[in-house]
Amino acid sequence: MISPAFAQTSGAGGTDIIGLFFPLILVFGIFYLLVFRPQQKKMKEHQAMISAVKRGDTVVTAGGIIGKVLRVGADGELRVEIADNVQVRVIKGTITEVRRRPEPLSSKQKAEPLQSEDEDDKEVHPNT
Repeated sequence: MISPAFAQTSGAGGTDIIGLFFPLILVFGIFYLLVFRPQQKKMKEHQAMISAVKRGDTVVTAGGIIGKVLRVGADGELRVEIADNVQVRVIKGTITEVRRRPEPLSSKQKAEPLQSEDEDDKEVHPNT
């Protein structure tokens, strides 16, 4: 009275290995695209920025100190002036930002007078 269909087992008895590892491979691929690749790109940009530091640049260190580069050493050190007659040695790896030398003002920019806030208010509200 018991049908033999209940006693049958599944086909080959093996499992699909690709089916088991596909979710793991997919998660690793997404993780690589969202985490590792942008971090590597950021590190390459930082290394390029550090290697391009030259005398006269203004730099910001990881500690927040802003100074002007006086000398670039071959041993990975910079001599930075942080105040008048105050120089410190800084490791290149601690530089977080490089600000280039300020551009000199052109003659057109020098000739334009600055308006004060009072003059702006008079133009907007002539009755006051």
